[in-house]
Amino acid sequence: MNPLTNIKNLQKLNERELELGIIGKKSWHDEYKESAWIFVGGLPFDLSEGDIVCVFSQYGEIVNINLVRDHKTGKSKGFAFLCFEDQRSTVLSVDNLNGIKILGRTIRVDHVKEYKVPKEHGDEDEMVLKIRQEGCAPKIMSSSEDEQKEKKDDKNKIKKDAKKKKKKKKKSRKSQSSSSSSDKDEEKNVADLQIKTEKIDPDYNNALNTSRPPRQNDIHKKQPYSKRDGDHKRKKNESGSDVSRDDDGNNSRTEGRSQHDSSSSKTDLCGRLNSNSHGREKQKDGDRGRQRESERGRQRENERGRQRENERGRQREDDKGTQREAERDRQREGDRDRKRDKSRERSRSSEERHSRHQDKHKSYSGHSARQRP
Repeated sequence: MNPLTNIKNLQKLNERELELGIIGKKSWHDEYKESAWIFVGGLPFDLSEGDIVCVFSQYGEIVNINLVRDHKTGKSKGFAFLCFEDQRSTVLSVDNLNGIKILGRTIRVDHVKEYKVPKEHGDEDEMVLKIRQEGCAPKIMSSSEDEQKEKKDDKNKIKKDAKKKKKKKKKSRKSQSSSSSSDKDEEKNVADLQIKTEKIDPDYNNALNTSRPPRQNDIHKKQPYSKRDGDHKRKKNESGSDVSRDDDGNNSRTEGRSQHDSSSSKTDLCGRLNSNSHGREKQKDGDRGRQRESERGRQRENERGRQRENERGRQREDDKGTQREAERDRQREGDRDRKRDKSRERSRSSEERHSRHQDKHKSYSGHSARQRP
């Protein structure tokens, strides 16, 4: 029998029972009270076991499922068998889900009186064998198993925390070693630098402290000798000793100034080196930020490309769906045209038969009228 007629007959039976108010043992469902299996036919070929469970689990807990597939290709054949935990769920699913449409296809839901376990051909997957043996019902975990799982989870958490701490310590050690190595390199660079020390010229300080030297023209001039000149020379000799003392003090002062200048130059070089190291670190940070921004830009471009590909795939699927609908419409129109042609041919043949019968009747009546006296 056609599955659509079976669906209509079941719907008529249910409507009739509702009108008469038949409940319990008088109902036609009572014949299948010992079986919790149902048959589902007319399913779309794209549905999987999980999709079927999602649709039928609204009327009860599903314990087992058998979606019949092709042994060679593994594709669904469009029908399946379901087993509920409670037999009353079969009545609800047959009454409510028989004749509904899923993805444009009407499904048939009916009772199964005696379910036969399928034979194993050896081509089944591990999941199919596991479902056939254990079913797909949720399992109740015992207290001991729950405690074991909790202990395992706690151990895993402790291990993960220890790993994270180790990683943090390694990172801190690496950062400290890198900073210490950078400081050592700077100190080496400072030690390797040779600071130029200026030589001290005592004549320069003497020239600054003493009076202006005589000119050449004045030296060559001949002057008369007098007592005043001798006195003047004596004073000069006496003052020379004092000048030498002053020169020694000035030399010590210049040495202290040179040492202070050398120490200040060292501090200036250290400051410059530190400023250069800070500048290099800033440049490195800037380069890292630029690399991160470039990586983020690449990730955004990849995400946009994926979105575009997904949109194209959806458009293609929509186009395929529209093409399929157009082909179905064309087939329907062709079937309608064929039916119209057949009906027209039938009407023509019936008219011809009727006209022939009338002609025969007329000829028979005329012949009989002629034979009468």
